[in-house]
Amino acid sequence: MIHNLGNPVKISGVIITYNEERNIAACIDSMQDVVDEIVVVDSLSTDNTVAIAEKYGAKIISHAFDGHIQQKNFAMKQASNDIILSLDADERVSEDMKASILKVKNSWDADGYVFNRLNNYCGAWLKYSWYPDKKLRLWDRTKGQWGGTNPHDKVIVEGKIKKLKGDILHYAYENLEEHYEQIKKFAIIAAHAKYEKGKNANFVLQVIFSPLYKFFRKYILRLGFLDGYYGFIFSGLTSYLNFMKYLRLWELNRNAKRK
Repeated sequence: MIHNLGNPVKISGVIITYNEERNIAACIDSMQDVVDEIVVVDSLSTDNTVAIAEKYGAKIISHAFDGHIQQKNFAMKQASNDIILSLDADERVSEDMKASILKVKNSWDADGYVFNRLNNYCGAWLKYSWYPDKKLRLWDRTKGQWGGTNPHDKVIVEGKIKKLKGDILHYAYENLEEHYEQIKKFAIIAAHAKYEKGKNANFVLQVIFSPLYKFFRKYILRLGFLDGYYGFIFSGLTSYLNFMKYLRLWELNRNAKRK
């Protein structure tokens, strides 16, 4: 744990990017007041992402993408400071979150800090089906790093964790097509990651019932119906991702047994 003895800790803002010209300016701008440097690790973008990030004063490092967890851990190591604030390019620091970070910057007393994340889905803020969506995004890198299973990365910190006020604002999908395309990509990545770890899928429990329960949990138990039309759509497509992920995992194991 860091004891700053009256001196503000220095924070490095870290972002990984690939063709994020739509988002990167707002992301960087939202964290300018709370960080001491901004590091952007770009996966060889073909749009104006790098030029925009440079315009905003970010330190740019080009690095071929080798997995969400691997890329974020690489990016974390490029920072000059041990205290890391990590955002995805489509995320923003809200005003309440900014105030919380500035406060702990002057009185750092944990190894990691958790925030709620408020998700904007096709222009609608989902306050039930996809909230509070807690994320640990501010931490001491000597105490933790990115882990989980690709593409669902998460920061794992050994030590004292505290919750701070203020939401991370996540502009997740502009339209349903974006979500659907990501589902296809993420389902394959997640299935292969599980397969490489030796995981299997039970056809009845995971391929059939797990997606049904996922929808029930999002839409009913978490009151997703109060999010209206997009609460229903989000709950449905999230359950579809579960279905595709476990179906793909089941197929990978089935095909392996046939060889």
